[in-house]
Amino acid sequence: MKRKGSELAVLDNRAIKKAHEEGYAGRVSNLFAPIMALEGHQGEIFSVKFHPEGQYLASTGFDRQIFIWTTYGECVNISAMTGHSGAILELHFSTDGGTIFTCSTDHTVAMWDLETCQRIKKLKGHNSFVNTCHPARRGPQLIASGSDDCTIKVWDSRKKGQAITLNNTYQVTAVTFSDTAEQVLSGGIDNDIKIWDLRKNALIQRMRGHTDSVTGLCLSPDGSYVLSNSMDNSLRIWDIRPYAPQERCVKILSGHQHNFEKNLLRCCWSPDGSKVSAGSADRYVYIWDTTTRRILYKLPGHNGSVNDVHFHPNEPIIMSGSSDKVIYLGELE
Repeated sequence: MKRKGSELAVLDNRAIKKAHEEGYAGRVSNLFAPIMALEGHQGEIFSVKFHPEGQYLASTGFDRQIFIWTTYGECVNISAMTGHSGAILELHFSTDGGTIFTCSTDHTVAMWDLETCQRIKKLKGHNSFVNTCHPARRGPQLIASGSDDCTIKVWDSRKKGQAITLNNTYQVTAVTFSDTAEQVLSGGIDNDIKIWDLRKNALIQRMRGHTDSVTGLCLSPDGSYVLSNSMDNSLRIWDIRPYAPQERCVKILSGHQHNFEKNLLRCCWSPDGSKVSAGSADRYVYIWDTTTRRILYKLPGHNGSVNDVHFHPNEPIIMSGSSDKVIYLGELE
């Protein structure tokens, strides 16, 4: 008796499901396999982020496309958004997950609606590459951006085209907000991390220690610390609480590498603050324990510089985006 094609497909899917369930013993996440590779980008991937709820992820880079993928099952590419005319250097979700913010070498910052997959705002004001952008965690929907034009701009998404401009002396390569969004932290090619007060629109603190350009900044989950990645091949953790001691740098982590490509390698915290990870030019994904400063994982697989990393919000999963045009999702023991 011959089976019809559709019946074979059903049997085939059942076999895959059974094998998947059997292989699930000893697994610690709901990923389809312990390692998933997502392919589809036509150029270097510069930024990858999980949706705040963890069901989806977004990726972008040199090919100017913003891809949305499912985290679970076969990691299907469900949407592509286009509109930037230059490479997209950083991407973030809003806290509620409804909006995506991007910045590009086309001198603009953009806002995208996740539901309709359309661009809803194009923020113009910078006159050179916009290297970095970051939305505020809470309060009004503010977006900070940093550019090669040596300025940091703070945009209010509810107002048309208005921005506060903070003038820096050198190119700005990384920005983030403080937890209350009353301050902006910036890093650039002058090696310093600066804290700007948005009520005074003035520089209130410089944190010195890095000896080369700062390529990534990430605020800790509790808002007390900021993590920085630098071309001096170190990660630093800084205490940014208001009455912290004068020596703000509390930890230095090392092991990862930057190289001649001078990519803006980003960094991130795990949701519970116990681990940090950072992009590295040596093709490995590094994860450190924040208490002991030890490297917990050095994960191989990529064939190019690892430019961005992100921890899943609810599961032991790390994501990495690389110059090899591939995104990896990996399950952590």
